[in-house]
This record gives sequence, structure tokens and C-alpha cells, in this order.
Amino acid sequence: MRADRLVAVVLLMQSRGRVTAAELAAELQVSVATARRDLEALATAGVPVYPQPGRGGGWSLVGGARTDLSGLTAAEAQALFLLVGPAAAVSAEAKAALRKLVRALPPTFRADAQAATDATVIDPVGWGAHDRPRPATVDLLQSTVIRRRKVRLTYAGHAGEVTERLVDPWGLVDKDDVWYLLAGTDRGRRTFRVDRIVRAEPTDQPAARPDDFVLATAWQEVVDEIERRRSRIWATVLVEERFVRILRHRFGRHCHTDGEHGDGRVRVRLAAPTPLDIARDLAGWGATVDVLEPRSVQDELARIGAELLGRYPR
Repeated sequence: MRADRLVAVVLLMQSRGRVTAAELAAELQVSVATARRDLEALATAGVPVYPQPGRGGGWSLVGGARTDLSGLTAAEAQALFLLVGPAAAVSAEAKAALRKLVRALPPTFRADAQAATDATVIDPVGWGAHDRPRPATVDLLQSTVIRRRKVRLTYAGHAGEVTERLVDPWGLVDKDDVWYLLAGTDRGRRTFRVDRIVRAEPTDQPAARPDDFVLATAWQEVVDEIERRRSRIWATVLVEERFVRILRHRFGRHCHTDGEHGDGRVRVRLAAPTPLDIARDLAGWGATVDVLEPRSVQDELARIGAELLGRYPR
């Protein structure tokens, strides 16, 4: 979890005095890009870390190496605990790390640091949504990623078919409380939803991973591909400007305004995987939304309207 890493980064910098992003990445078993982002996050939050360019450079804490946190100012300590504190609610390891960190602070800072830890709560569940507990398989998969060992997966696909495969685990991603495993297979890189993994059995076989693999970059490629699939059909609609924000909330990045129409309404472009997906979202709007194109979405709306009229005649 990121909170654990940020605490570990601070402690490593205190014990070593100066570290490079590559050294941190090797120590924490993350990519160099991730280590660099962690260092930048600490600096942005106000923790006194700064880079030194050139040969023999790296990142250091202001004031040099220390064995405790007594060199942090009150504001810097609060910044660190505000940054990592929310994760303590969902991670026993982060909670334990923060307790040790509090004890390392000067007594005068401890109360404010503890208050900063408790100042923010992360509630990942949307209004009206079901809680999505963290799958137990995540911890096992994280271990295989860190130890670089192959794992045998029994996986239930989207259509329900169950397959078994031996994969090289490369990294895990938590997107909106849904976990994904990026792994190497005999068919190249694949993405697995962790909640569809029926069984995961770690092995002692070494796992291969490309030298240039960066988890964040690979995940962005996955996101881009999925978003392309989710925007195969585009529709142009007319709606009053005050309703645009509602459409944006529903369609997200697949909702774009396309200028005014001249009658007080605006033209909006919407996208979804199929015409039926767009029609289902717009059917409840009635005459509030006027679909200009394509014909396929208009036909789906007409079909839905006819079904409702047949079910509920006047």
C-alpha cells in the first residue's frame, strides 16, 4: 500500500542520508517511476526531501541523515501524517507503521501528528452502492509479484468459462475498489480481474518480467484500450445546458459539449459500447433530450418506447 511505502521512504532516507530513485525501487520492490512519484509526493506534501542532480546525486532529507524523526518541523510532520494517515483505516501494516512513527516524533509534535492521522477518512463505497471488500487473493498475489514467482491461476472468464494457466505476475492495480492483476502469459501481457480468480497457487518457479516494464505505463495502456471499447458508438443530442452536468456524471469522459444550437440548448456528444447502451440511459429523459444521430440510437429509443406503451397502454 502506498502509505507503507511513503513511511518506508522517509525512514530509508533518514538511515542512508541520500538515495536514488533506482535504489528505492530496488529496496521497496517497485518500479523506478513509482519510487520517483513517491519522492515527489512527499516533497509536494511539505516533507523536506529534495533532489540533487548530477553524478553522486540523489534525494536527501534537509539536514542530512538522521536515525529518528526529530529533524521534522511540526508542519512537516503534519504533512506526512495527512498524506499517509487515511490508509491506516484499511491497512493494519500502515496503522502499525504510523504508531511507530508517532513514537519517533518529538513529544510536542505527537498530538498534532495523531490529529492529522485522524483528520481524513477514506470511504470507497459510493452512495447506494455495495461495499466491495478487498479480495483475500490480493495479499497472495502481491507476495508473488514481490518475490517474482510464477502463480497458477484458475480463472472464470467473462462468459463463465473456467480455465487454468501459469502466469508471471507483474503488478496489481486497485481501480475503484476492483483489483486487477497484470501478468505475462504465453500469449503476451494479460489483465485478470482478481474477483474472477477462483484459485491462485504460488509456485517456486522464477517469474520473468520485461526489463522496461513500468506498471503505471502498462495500466494506462489497458485503460486506454478499455475506454476505446466503451466508446464505439457516438450519438449527438440536444439538451438544455443545465442538464449537461448530469450527462457528464453518467457518461464521464465520453460526454463532450459540441457548441450551442441556437434555441437555448447545447449540442452534446455521448459515447457507449452499443446503440442500446445509449438508448437505455436516455430513455428516461423523455422529450428532455433530442437525439439527432445516429439512426441506430433513435431506433432503439423507438423500440423501448413501443415496448413500454404496449406494457402500459393508456
